[in-house]
Amino acid sequence: MFLSENPAYLSIARSVNGNRWEANPVNDRLALALSQRFDLPEIAARVMTARGIDLETAEDFLDPTLRSMVPDPSTLQDMEKGIQHIYDALSQKKHIAVFGDYDVDGATSAALLYRYFKKLGYELTIYIPDRMQEGYGPNSYALQKLKQRGIDLVILVDCGATAFDVLDAVDDQGPEIIILDHHMSEPRLPKALAVINPNRWDDDSALGYLAAVGVVFLFLVGLNRYLRDRKFFQNQQISEPDLMILLDIVALGTVCDVVPLIGLNRAFVAQGLKVMAKRQNPGLVALSDIAGVNAQPTAYHLGYILGPRVNAGGRVGESSLGAKLLSSDEALVQKIASQLNQFNEARKAIETDCFEQAVAMVESQAPTVLHRHLVFVAAVGWHAGVIGIVATRLKERYQRPACVVTIENGVGKGSGRSVEGVDLGAAIIAARQAGVIDKGGGHKMAAGFTLMAEKVSEFSQYLAERIENQVQEGGIQARLRLDGTVSLQGANATLCAAINRLEPFGAGNAEPRFVIPDTHIIKSDIVGEQHVRVILSDGQKSLKAIAFRSVNSALGDVLLSAKRRERLHIAGKIRRDSWLGHDKVQVIIEDAALINQDAEPGIC
Repeated sequence: MFLSENPAYLSIARSVNGNRWEANPVNDRLALALSQRFDLPEIAARVMTARGIDLETAEDFLDPTLRSMVPDPSTLQDMEKGIQHIYDALSQKKHIAVFGDYDVDGATSAALLYRYFKKLGYELTIYIPDRMQEGYGPNSYALQKLKQRGIDLVILVDCGATAFDVLDAVDDQGPEIIILDHHMSEPRLPKALAVINPNRWDDDSALGYLAAVGVVFLFLVGLNRYLRDRKFFQNQQISEPDLMILLDIVALGTVCDVVPLIGLNRAFVAQGLKVMAKRQNPGLVALSDIAGVNAQPTAYHLGYILGPRVNAGGRVGESSLGAKLLSSDEALVQKIASQLNQFNEARKAIETDCFEQAVAMVESQAPTVLHRHLVFVAAVGWHAGVIGIVATRLKERYQRPACVVTIENGVGKGSGRSVEGVDLGAAIIAARQAGVIDKGGGHKMAAGFTLMAEKVSEFSQYLAERIENQVQEGGIQARLRLDGTVSLQGANATLCAAINRLEPFGAGNAEPRFVIPDTHIIKSDIVGEQHVRVILSDGQKSLKAIAFRSVNSALGDVLLSAKRRERLHIAGKIRRDSWLGHDKVQVIIEDAALINQDAEPGIC
């Protein structure tokens, strides 16, 4: 998001949404070579070069398989140590629990372990902390409770990387701890039998892009191999678990944690979607049915339809429901899926109310709220379960990092989301080390923290200055990356088929975004509560388009008020529209630029 020296695409230096439009770099010669060698449409090959794909990496990109991408799990620090401890625990019939975060990554990580151990004949206990009462990560109350229930060993998943105080306090009478995490760590490691985390300072596995569920899957690959070598399955007279059938869970957690869909992550998601299409996990089947997913599952379905529902229990309902859904049999999943769907509807209403209040605070331009490179809002009584989503929406609206804090009983709990070029996780960790906040951690694009209410203003200023130092002179320039122009005639099923060759899309492999240049709006209206639908025309062909959640925004206002004679550039994604059984093409509008009638086309 730093100020760019690249020329503005179509000369759009500031769009309706305040973005500078920039073209993704394309290597024409490489694109031609890719197109010829892999029998690709030219547009697909050009997009691949813009994503950094070359002749050596193209095959794995187009056909990502675990066989070619799964590394030796022992490349991760403490992996062999952790596997040995689990083997000993199994041999000694110890009671094991998995303690997971309350988000999708935590739920899928916990369910993954549960389903694997169940194949071994061991019933793991799953413990998901209550977001409101216990907060993020391990806590003394939970660990003591698990010990009282006879648990000897606790596996922390998607948490624990910086849980120093809590784990230091675990005495010889407490449960043993193994950590499987992916969050940024510090040189000091928490007290545990093993800390398996590709983002440890001393880990050189180059797997820091994995979600926690990916780390857990690698752990199971290593454990499975270890058990096989020691004839565990033969001695126990059980079949070796098939790890491949668990990839649907891995794909869900990977996409929903918004980690880059590169390397091993790409293989997890591509293969996991194939497994999901076979409808073998009762919980995912029930949730898909209740959410109306009746098409071949894609990363979009995981991130925007299934994921929010799995998350809803941890946000506004019962934190453990997501993990229960993914690990339960058919007798229970229908009820759980229905509960999660209802919680998701409640979450939407709470989120909207909180977001509207936050926007009003930002628009007041108070000095502790709206900084040059940071949005920071805090209020008493906001629901802790939605502040992360609200932070995301504020980041998107104001094109700068955003933090949202809810205060209760003198304690603030916050969540932050960042933009390209600003390492929010590092800034949060620095604030904790400086004593400005009590707890905090995360990664570049997202972080969470806890602090005393009286320090909210101080922390807001500290964070603003820290980010200012990161950004320095360049400033943050909101920009929209584009993959070229497409006429209305060219926005067709053939183009969609070419684009689909590049799936799965997500962080690190963004869905291609194009410009429909010099077009007119011949009809516009509001659909649902917040969406603007339009019909685009170039005088020869018309095409349906929609801008989601754009009512009362700059983009929505322009789309609704544009007159037939006004010319616009429309930026967005081109997709097949299968709604209600249709098979057409539509544009998902993300931005627009009005063309100056007295200037050359494209000048804004």
